Amino acid sequence: MSEESTSAVSGGPPPQKLDSWKDIASYLKRDVSTVQRWEKREGMPVHRHLHDKLGTVYAFPAELDAWSRSRQLQLSARDTPATAPAGRTRRWLRLAAWVGTMTLVIALLALLDRTERFGQKPLSDARFVRLTHFEGMENAAAISRDGRFVAFLSDRDGQPDVWVTQVGSGQFHNLTAGRIHELVNPDVRTIGFSPDATLVTFWRRRDDAQIDTWAIPTLGGEPRLYLGGTAEFDWSSDGTRLVYHTSDPGDPLFVNDHTRRAERRIFTARPGVHNHFPLWSPDHDFIYFVHGSVPGETDIWRIDPEGGAPERLTSHNSRVSHPVFLNRRTLLYLAADGDSGPWLYAADVERRTTRRVSFGVERYTSLAGSADARRLVATVNHSRRTLWRVPITGGVSGEQAASRANIPTTGGRAPRIGPSFLVYVASRGDAEGIWKLAGGAATELWSVPGARVLGGPAISPDGRRIAFAAENRGVPRLYLMDADGSRVTMFAESLHPRGTPAWTPDGRALAVGAMIDGAPCLAKVSVNDRRIERLVSEFAADPAWSRDGTSLVYSGPDIGTTFPLHAVSATGRPLTAPGIRLSRGARRVAFLGSENAVVVLRGDLNHKNFWVIGLGSGRERQLTNFGRDGVIGDFDVAFDGSEIIFDREQDNSDVVLIDR
Repeated sequence: MSEESTSAVSGGPPPQKLDSWKDIASYLKRDVSTVQRWEKREGMPVHRHLHDKLGTVYAFPAELDAWSRSRQLQLSARDTPATAPAGRTRRWLRLAAWVGTMTLVIALLALLDRTERFGQKPLSDARFVRLTHFEGMENAAAISRDGRFVAFLSDRDGQPDVWVTQVGSGQFHNLTAGRIHELVNPDVRTIGFSPDATLVTFWRRRDDAQIDTWAIPTLGGEPRLYLGGTAEFDWSSDGTRLVYHTSDPGDPLFVNDHTRRAERRIFTARPGVHNHFPLWSPDHDFIYFVHGSVPGETDIWRIDPEGGAPERLTSHNSRVSHPVFLNRRTLLYLAADGDSGPWLYAADVERRTTRRVSFGVERYTSLAGSADARRLVATVNHSRRTLWRVPITGGVSGEQAASRANIPTTGGRAPRIGPSFLVYVASRGDAEGIWKLAGGAATELWSVPGARVLGGPAISPDGRRIAFAAENRGVPRLYLMDADGSRVTMFAESLHPRGTPAWTPDGRALAVGAMIDGAPCLAKVSVNDRRIERLVSEFAADPAWSRDGTSLVYSGPDIGTTFPLHAVSATGRPLTAPGIRLSRGARRVAFLGSENAVVVLRGDLNHKNFWVIGLGSGRERQLTNFGRDGVIGDFDVAFDGSEIIFDREQDNSDVVLIDR
């Protein structure tokens, strides 16, 4: 805990550092039987307890004065010729020492208690103020270093634009007014401010798929290039150094001085793995960042600004984002728990411990802080996912053609169509479960407290079995169960699945993107003998088999905000494909009946529609033309190609100011 944060907790004058804490602890041990009893009970010396709690002991001037006076009385009494009976003098010295030392013990333990409570509830005394009351989406909120201005994305005027407000003014201004497209990207920090708050910065993709950072005057004006080739950035608190990453494979991290003439690469991830949300620590000793496979397998890491091996600090292996320092020891950030959240979490970067600090039903989608962290700004989402149906026709179906599916759960995602039933994923409490809807009745087939389903379930061609991938206690596994939820078994334990598995048309095997011995691959697993065959030795996710079983398609790693679609034969031989690239946010692909064509989601990150693409001809046809009222995530196509069933998240979010 820093001196500044200690003072803030006490509300008194700044604390003074006790360099001789070991001597003080030794003194306490000699003269206070209470401390001796405490040490015996806890099994550790008091100075070790204090060091473990604080790293260095701090106390406030009043407590230091009390201890000093008691110590001086003892020393002066020791040097003064005895004029009173020896027994009375010894009792008086013991009493004075006991009073002084106990005062210090009480003060230090109270400080420790306040420190612990602050780590557990860092926002317990904060005031939450709703800044926006717009209909629809607000996201990616940022706050200037001085805490006076807040910028965010909103679709209030139609497409997402950059908006700004001065805190307390109640006035909002659309800075981009439809001039900039594709601003939304939930996996990066898309909005920011220049250090002097005169410019609002935003993420922008070029025609060649590279990323630049642009800026527009906070009071309004024309957009201009701010940091070319830079996807995300953070200035050090003194404004002398800059950390940023580019959109090249592996998101290489660079450190530079304010002139940008001393560029130094400090870390690059392997292709398909990302480094996002770079952040300087308050003391500039480390650069913190989110590292992993987006969107759902990331954690917070840190690295020395000079480079070297990065160090992992959290173990969520989920959607982690938007780290913000409250002080030199406490890091606030967002992390999802399966399909629930993201929630607010706090990390003690010295102890490397984490704690969830929000427990409501709201979902936090962005977080940022002023330079002194007295003001934070977040976007809070109150939306939920629902299931919808739309017929496949010879034309383009509009909003009026879609109908909402009636399900008994509060929401649902990843629907799959069976012979006479529907299965989907829904949350109940702290667990995600697989539900079955048949004949108007719903049954939960599988659920484990704390577990989450990866992607969606897969129904065997005969409808008798269901395969799915799930993560429990941080370990992803492949499971198989009967269609009534019985006989749940875990198989292929050496394989760590990534996303939804896919049955072969004969029902004898499953294809799944996975990690085996730490290496990514596309694997084929025999259901009967559990034999694993590697079809492709590269990143793969969400495969889909053709109806005749001769080929399958799968999605490759994210590159910038897009990912490629690949095709291989049943033995893993690469097949010629029309070079399909899709926007991040929806990886699901499904074959359309017996045609050599796939149904995909095409569009920008925040607004997609269904298209069908011929794998041989490359011919494309739009199937739907929905409005921007919701974001489609996962879907399935009926066996006869007559309809699509999909999940849809309708935005209802606001910007919230957290005043500490």
